Amino acid sequence: MKKAIFTLCLIFLGIASTMAQKEFPSQVWHKGNIYGSDGQSFSGLVKYDLDNNLVQLQETNINTFTASNVTYFEIYDEIFGGIRKFYSLPYALTSGYETPIFFEVLTEGDDIALLCREYIATDSRSMGAYGPMGMNPFWGPQTMMGYRLAFNYYFFKSGRIQKYSLKKKDLFEMLPNHDDEIDLFMRKNRLEHDQRGDLLRITAYYNELNKN
Repeated sequence: MKKAIFTLCLIFLGIASTMAQKEFPSQVWHKGNIYGSDGQSFSGLVKYDLDNNLVQLQETNINTFTASNVTYFEIYDEIFGGIRKFYSLPYALTSGYETPIFFEVLTEGDDIALLCREYIATDSRSMGAYGPMGMNPFWGPQTMMGYRLAFNYYFFKSGRIQKYSLKKKDLFEMLPNHDDEIDLFMRKNRLEHDQRGDLLRITAYYNELNKN
């Protein structure tokens, strides 16, 4: 009995140790490229910090760029399993004064683009696990509270960036003139109005509708 309990403890500790080693996408280095506002481009290992609107490049040394001197950067995210692009765009994040900050572009068309900014939030509902982000599930640090990857979403339309409230009625205001088609598309494909992958599909579909 004691041996069995000891074995279970070792298994639990092994799982906890493995989970603790898992990191969020912003905490690891990715293969990528940075395109400067002066026309220069750089390739190497890239790490981003959306809280401070910084992106770092690791070559022989580590160089740090701000959103003010970067047009955009792209990474190959092995956690997501794809290429992600982040553009520097003027926006008043915390005050009435617009400054360049980084937005990830999820999908774009002639009429509208869906942008987002990720952040790490505490999650008291779990012990380190959090749900899918539209593609693959991730694991946060193993703590008493736990953490999850969360997102703020924005629509770029008519030359302006507008924050999305995650309310379904506001989604139809952001994507006007096709309420019936979008509602049917969401019901048919079981899409939610506040999930990353679902919002991407809905916005792409809206852009397709506007081509007709």
